[in-house]
Amino acid sequence: MRSLLKDFSPSTVVAGFVAVLVGYTSSVAIIFQATVALGATPAQTASWLWALGLGMGLTSLGLSLWTRQPILTAWSTPGAALLASTSGLDMAEAIGAFIVCGGLITWAGASGWFERLMDRIPVALASALLAGVLARFGLDAVASVRADPALVLAMAAAYLAGRRGWPRYAVPGVLLTGIAFALGEGRLSFAGLDTSQVWALPAWTTPVFSWHAVVGVALPLFIVTMASQNLPGVAAQRASGYQTPVSASIAVTGAATTLLAPFGGYALNLAAITAAICMGREAHEDPARRYTASVTAGLVYVAVGLAGGAVAMLLAAFPPELVKTLAGLALLGTIASALSAALKDEAHRDAALLTFLVCLSGVSAFGIGAAFWGVVAGGVALLVMRLGRR
Repeated sequence: MRSLLKDFSPSTVVAGFVAVLVGYTSSVAIIFQATVALGATPAQTASWLWALGLGMGLTSLGLSLWTRQPILTAWSTPGAALLASTSGLDMAEAIGAFIVCGGLITWAGASGWFERLMDRIPVALASALLAGVLARFGLDAVASVRADPALVLAMAAAYLAGRRGWPRYAVPGVLLTGIAFALGEGRLSFAGLDTSQVWALPAWTTPVFSWHAVVGVALPLFIVTMASQNLPGVAAQRASGYQTPVSASIAVTGAATTLLAPFGGYALNLAAITAAICMGREAHEDPARRYTASVTAGLVYVAVGLAGGAVAMLLAAFPPELVKTLAGLALLGTIASALSAALKDEAHRDAALLTFLVCLSGVSAFGIGAAFWGVVAGGVALLVMRLGRR
């Protein structure tokens, strides 16, 4: 315990909070859309937030403390989008599909096949994948200048001054600058907070298993979670120099999904974008101490889950331009490192560049996101270049 407390620092605490802020505000609306599509009651919607918050928080805490590495989990954002687009499915059948999906994720981790697949992806392609996924956040930060130039430029100036004077605390300085600026303009309003229902409570839904729910929801949810979430999640760890136990981590997220499914925990997976915030130099100069950033994020996620809608509304009070700019600036160092690793080896450079561009494009097909297709494009390019060579 003494060693753990000693490893904490203000920069890791802020990195953990920023990771939750970015992860929650960027996709919590899709969760609400998914619950509406499935006809959830207000109690069931609050239960979803409870289950997902506790699931992400406890798995992040457990895996980070066990490995002493920054392992952060998340809900499946493309999975939520998939659920939001479904029709003709009631909540009980959806819960049954969630349990099947959780079992498949557990099997993928426990059997080791997913880790064996990841071991065959070159570091250059994994780094290019990470850079392509994260570069979108940098572009969003730049594009925010059009909507709120004063706020974005003030935060950018704080970042540059922080990198010049106190690199470890550049991102905390950006966060404080953004909050102070938003408060000064009266744009950080907490008037809409509903303090009458602060705590979320779990609501059990008895699962119903049907073939059309398994085929139409469970299998697609499993595929998009593994291809669009877990694949870039492992790539982010590898690109940052961490050799985390992939099979065990995937199995833990699958088991947590299975246990929490009756309460709305539809799919948990390894995080990539928010994890990169915890794994970068901005979190801490010493890579061995960055795990405390994901520990902090885990604690915040647990608080978010327990407080439910009130905390979600609190996070939603931040102006969207503040969140986008904060995410983009916090990820600049990670993007630069990933690009450097991706383009360093000339033999892999063309394939890595193709992976980066496909991931950056955001193209998707068959419900599977650009991260998967970027690896496919890079892998095909490598095979073509190696064809006929020893």
